[in-house]
This record gives sequence, C-alpha cells and structure tokens, in this order.
Amino acid sequence: MAGRIVLLLACLFVMPLVQAELSDSKRALIQELFPSATIIEDKLPDFPVYPVYQLQELLGYAYESIDHSRLQGFAGKPISMLIGLDTKGRFTGIKVLNHHEPVFLHGLGEAPLFEFVDQYEGHSLQEQIIVSTSNSSRSGRTSEGNVVHFDGVSKATVSVLIINDTVLSSALKVARKKLEGFAQSAPTKAKPDFYQPLSWQQLLDRGYIGHWQITAESIEAELGRPLSDYPMDIQPADGEPFTELFFAYINSPMVGRNLLGDDGYQRLMQRIDEGAQVLAVMSRGAFPHVSREFVPGSSPDRVGLTQNNLAVEMRDLNLLDQNLDFRAAGIPSFDAGNLFRVGGNAGFNPGADANLKLNVELARNHLMVDRTSLNIPVRFNEELFEAVEIAPNPEDTRQPVWIGLWKERWWQISLLVLGLTVLTVFFARQKTLSRNPKLVHRFRWGFLFFTLFFIGFYAQGQLSVVNIYTLFLAVWDGFSLNVFLLDPIIFILWVYTFITLFIWGRGLFCGWLCPFGALQEMAAWLGEKLKFRQIKVPEQWHRRLILLKYPILLALVGTAFYSLTIAEKLAEVEPFKTSITLFFVRSWPFVLYAVGLLVIGMFIHKFYCRYLCPLGAGLAVLGRFRLFSWLDRVELCGNPCQHCKNECGINAIRKDGRIDYDECIQCLECVVILEDDTRCVDKRLESKKRSKQANILATDAG
Repeated sequence: MAGRIVLLLACLFVMPLVQAELSDSKRALIQELFPSATIIEDKLPDFPVYPVYQLQELLGYAYESIDHSRLQGFAGKPISMLIGLDTKGRFTGIKVLNHHEPVFLHGLGEAPLFEFVDQYEGHSLQEQIIVSTSNSSRSGRTSEGNVVHFDGVSKATVSVLIINDTVLSSALKVARKKLEGFAQSAPTKAKPDFYQPLSWQQLLDRGYIGHWQITAESIEAELGRPLSDYPMDIQPADGEPFTELFFAYINSPMVGRNLLGDDGYQRLMQRIDEGAQVLAVMSRGAFPHVSREFVPGSSPDRVGLTQNNLAVEMRDLNLLDQNLDFRAAGIPSFDAGNLFRVGGNAGFNPGADANLKLNVELARNHLMVDRTSLNIPVRFNEELFEAVEIAPNPEDTRQPVWIGLWKERWWQISLLVLGLTVLTVFFARQKTLSRNPKLVHRFRWGFLFFTLFFIGFYAQGQLSVVNIYTLFLAVWDGFSLNVFLLDPIIFILWVYTFITLFIWGRGLFCGWLCPFGALQEMAAWLGEKLKFRQIKVPEQWHRRLILLKYPILLALVGTAFYSLTIAEKLAEVEPFKTSITLFFVRSWPFVLYAVGLLVIGMFIHKFYCRYLCPLGAGLAVLGRFRLFSWLDRVELCGNPCQHCKNECGINAIRKDGRIDYDECIQCLECVVILEDDTRCVDKRLESKKRSKQANILATDAG
C-alpha cells in the first residue's frame, strides 16, 4: 500500500514535467522562428514561454498565443499560434497551429491566412500596427514612421482583426514580463478635483501643457540638406520654427476645463467611453503634425506616441467643431489641432514618461524622398496626477474588438436597421397593403434586390447553420456574447430573425432576408421567362422530401460536438459560402454544386430551400412557437377552391386550404389573391350574389 502511494506521488510530480517537455515538431517550428538558435528550452514553469538561445546569448522567447490570450474567433474557438519575440520586442515570425475559421478552412483557403501573419515578421511592438479592412491605398505592409499598415484579407475582416488583437495582446504580456525596458511604470490617473482657472501661458509655465519647438536648422541637420532643396513650400520665415508642438492630457480637469471650457469639457467627457484617455496635440509652423491629406477619425501618420518602448495607439476623435474647440485665455492660433484617443493594447500611463515621435518625410522629386524621425519627450507636471493602487492590465480594460467593428460599419448598420424597419411596417400592415397587388409585387422584388446585393454581396449578411451550432457550442463551453457581436450585420439579422420567428414564423427570413433565397427566387423567375418546363413535385413525394432537411440539421449539430472540423466540412451542404461570400470564385466542385442548385431551381421552384436547407429546418422548428397565424383563410379555401394552392410556388398550402407555416416563405401571394375581387373564387361568388340581388331588386322596382 505504501509503495502505491509513493508511486502515485511520483507520478504527480513527474506529470507537470512531461507536459512542459517540448515536442520535436514544436521544436522544429521554433527553430524556423529563430534560425540561429542553438538551444531551445522547455516551457518555463512560472510563465508559459520557451526561452531561445544562441550559445549563451538570449535571442528571445517563443510562446503559444493560447497560453496568454483566449480571444475567441469567428467560429467560437481561440486561434492558436506559435509566436517568436526577440529581446528587442520584434516579431521573428508567427506559425498558425490550429484554428476553426470557416472562411479560411473551406472558403478562401489557408494561404491568405498564412500571408497575413507573415506580415508581422521584422516588425516591433514599438510600432503601431493598423490592419486595413478595405482595399485602401495604404494596404499591403506600408509604413510611415511608427505606424504600420497591414493588408487585411477581403471576406475575412473579423478573423484577421481577432488575429491581430491576439498577437499584440499576447506579445505585450510576454514583453512586460520577460523583456527589459518594457516593464510598466507605477500607474497614475488625473486628480478629479484639481482645478483652478488658468490662462494659456499659465498652463505652459506650470508644465500642465507640454511644448516643443523644432528649428529649421535642426531639421536640416537631421536631413543632411537645406530645406530650400525641396520643391514644397516648407521654408519657415526668419525667426519662425519649422514646427512648434503643444500637447496636453485632456482628462485632467485642470487642463481640460481650462482648454475647452467647463461646458466643452463636460460634453467631451459625456461623448467618450468610460476609461477613454484623450491627448490634445496642437501645432503651428511650416510642418504641422498632420498633413493636408489626413483623414479625420483615423490614426495620424506624421506623429506617433510610445511609452515603455511600446507603441501607444492614437486615433483622432474628430470632435473639434464650433461647439467644441480650444478656448483658453490667451491661446494662440494653430495650423492644426486634434483630440486623439490614446491607449489601445498597450494602454497609456499619463503620469509616466512617454515620447511623441514626429515623422518628417520630404520629397526632393518623384523618385527621391528624405525621411527622419524626431523623438519629443512627453512629461507633464506630476501635480496633475495621483497614484492608482491597483492597475488593471490594459488588455483587461481596453475596448472589446467588436466595438471598433460596429463603429467602422455604422452606415451599413444604419441602412440595415432602416430596411428591417420598413419590412416590419410592411408586414404589420400586410392585409391593407395587399389590396394593391402591384404595390406588393414591386415592394417584394425591390426588397429581394436589397437583400441579395446589399445584405448578401456587400454586407456579407448571409445567415448560416454554422451560426446555429456555434451558438450551441458557445453555450456548452461557456457563453460569451462578444463572439456573436463581432459581425454587426449577422448579429442584427439573427436578433431580428429570432424575434420575428415568434410573430410571423420562419417565412419572414426565408422569403425576404436570405440572400441565397433571393437568388433562387430570381433563378425561378428567369426559368419562367425562358419558358422552362416548371416541374410540380407530386404531393406525396413533396411531403416526404420536405423532411430531408431535418436529419441534415441534426447531423450537422451533432457532428459539431464531436468534431468541429468535420462539421465545417459537412456544412458545405449550404451553398451560401460559395455563392454569397466568395461570389462563385472557388474550386470547381463547390461552384458546380451551387450553380447546379440554382439551375434545378429554374425547373423546381426553390428546390434547395424546400428540401435541403438545414438553416430553414432550424428556423421552422422555432417558428412552430409563433404567436399568430397572419395568413387568413376563408370557408371555400381548399373546399373546393385550390387557386391559392396552385399559385403557391413552394407548395406550402395543403389541399384542405390550411397554410403549412413550416414551409411558408411569406411571399404574400395568397393574401393578394384573397384580397383580389377578380382572382379569389370566394370574392367572385359574393360579387355574383350581390349582382343577382341587385337585379332582383331592380326587377321588383320595375
């Protein structure tokens, strides 16, 4: 018995060592990140990194991102990467170990993912890395000073932003813990009650506002040539500076209230998020801190901020206007002035030393450009600040990734919400509006075009069964709303669809808001115009075939709990990614499948929606709990009248006249017929009865 206890204790002590031992495959990957390495140690027991040496010299550290950041990807699982960081805070490379991002696994392929992470090699934590989310002129690993623009991946914006956040936040943790010069200073914050009215000059004299002046002679010495060699007009007048910079920490009431006025300061504090830090930068002279091409609301190229050897993000708030401007007594005029939100992944400690880096770039001609960078110390009077007892990590207090995504796509969100509002009003008043058939048909086709081209092709708002099993997995593993907020269009559509399922059923989404459904509708219309024979599936076969989509749904959801990778492959039963996300630019089997479904739909109306769509199956299950049955029926419907059934392209009306809400796509054609005196049999019989009664009355009167 004693021997067994000793053996058990020995196993308990040995197991952590075995877990920390470096595998051969991982050792080979780290060797690729540090080609000159001669020694790669096992993972440290107190901090999860792999020290890398060349003989006795420390080259840096390799680490797995999942040990330091568990930010969930688009599929609800963290993206695991092996990252190399040298002793100066530079990335030596990144290797993707594991991920479940659908757009890379079964859409674009993994090559764009690997190309994106390759951009980090050689760049430093001292640089501000900005991922371009559109095809701007600055995409593609361009750099100005300490601002670096990385090329994003079209169709994978959310995934690459999550990767960037994971890389930077994990690297900051490692740098602050293991690298010299990156440790955080004692944290401070602005004193909330420290204030007295002061003039501009008093603020300067007391060191509450920073000031730095760069002469023409000093910049010429840096560039190695006179300013007169440059064709642009940057030669300052005699006695005038090349650049004169002023900077101030606006969060301090002593500074903010004096610079902006009490009303302006209060308005600014109300408009920014809690915890946001604002730095004012003002300049005058021949070379202001922002260029004429500067886009308000973006990050500046000419000026950057560093602290503790880390790049601090600066982004213009674009809030200065007639109602909010610098108005301290005696304030001079400036050529440029901005309010910058500062912080980002690195955070910002206002009471500690920092540096503004002014990037000077002057073109001698179209081919020759001279560049230099000037470091300007940033240090404010310590009277403005007080110590903070407990300093939360910046990665724990910074804005979630989804907030930036929602702000960036504000106009798409606004247009989508407007469209959904119009659709809601239309459906709420469908009985009244359906009396005008032309209005209903024109509105429906107009909205289908809006759904296909804006919601689908442009905003990438195609809902998918992947979203369903991602939700189940999130609930199973620990629900986090942040994962679902990463794509605002998808999130809004899901919330709207979920609510309307209990009001109108499945049909509102499937018939009006599904981009591929709209594409099928158009394919069916084209088939009719080309006079293709329209095949009516016999009733007995139709009733059996509509059940196919339910086992497909169950198989996908069940497989997701067993293997997410297999589930992602099986989810290709949906042609949405091929047609809507990738515009049919994909390997031929996927394109053939998607196009084949559309061609079949030209003969059998909405074949995929009716018989194969697992998303439609999931919505139909929830739609059974709807509170209302909006589509009216009359006594003659189905007994004997079959007009609505014959006109229903999706065959969602039974022979007895009842609406099958599990299959109905709410096209409203039956409502239009019911309200039409010339098409509805019941209305026509009533009209004839009234006509006969009128004739009898007329005869009696005669």
